[in-house]
Amino acid sequence: MALNRLDLNLLHVFDTIYREGSLTRAARSLHLTQPAVSHSLSRLRDHFDDPLFTRQGNQMVPTPLARRFLESMRPGLTQIQGAVNQFHAFDPATQRKTYSLGLRDILESTFLPRLMARLDAYPELEIVSQRIARRDMETQLAAGKLDFAVDVLLPVSNQTSHELLRRDRLVVLAREGHPLATESLDMEGYLSAKHVLVSSRTEGPGIEDFELSRLGVQRSIRLRCQHYYAACRVVEETDLLLTMPEAYARIIAERANIRIMDPPADLPSIDVHLYWHKAYEREPALIWFREQLKAIS
Repeated sequence: MALNRLDLNLLHVFDTIYREGSLTRAARSLHLTQPAVSHSLSRLRDHFDDPLFTRQGNQMVPTPLARRFLESMRPGLTQIQGAVNQFHAFDPATQRKTYSLGLRDILESTFLPRLMARLDAYPELEIVSQRIARRDMETQLAAGKLDFAVDVLLPVSNQTSHELLRRDRLVVLAREGHPLATESLDMEGYLSAKHVLVSSRTEGPGIEDFELSRLGVQRSIRLRCQHYYAACRVVEETDLLLTMPEAYARIIAERANIRIMDPPADLPSIDVHLYWHKAYEREPALIWFREQLKAIS
């Protein structure tokens, strides 16, 4: 397995297949034909005497040897790419690029419309938004399968960079005509109502409940559901109240018969952060895109 017998371009193909999980997507990302990518993979398989990737459904899944090789190879490949990228500026008006962005559903609604409007002048750019489990976020960023993630403040290693994009305050939603839908919602009224709590967990308090507990009060949860859109539909048809981030509430209120009110107490804001892996932070295309995300926040 002497290095002088291995075309270094094949390492880039290997890395792209690993990242994309598909020969078709890898070919598109590399601007090559699928037969050309298949031929490169065949050469790699001969070199390593290992399948490297096996097909499972629509995915090309790496073998144990491929996983071990990637862990050893990627830092060196990243250094080479970084050295080359220092001498090449990124021109979004002429270069094709696919950006992979990790967003949860509520953030898709607040970020994507403004992002796509900002990128309207760059038709060669493609955005792939996907929901990533928080426990997998750093792994996906490190593997290059995800360029950026936008989420609340999370504990991360020193290999993952992040910065605050915006602070989103909490507001209270009620249907129009609700007895409590007034200019000033007091704590007595807030606690007299029943509430919707949006959470992916089946039990436990929401962020607003920690502050209410600190004040020595507790609200009554009638419904726990997974998505704010569903919760807003419920609020529009019932007397339940919903406490949620203001940015998404404003979007919903434009098309729903809902009143937005200030909460009866000073509730903590939702800090929204941008995450990326330090190994790729000097790539011009990613530097440019990071600035676009910051500009729309």
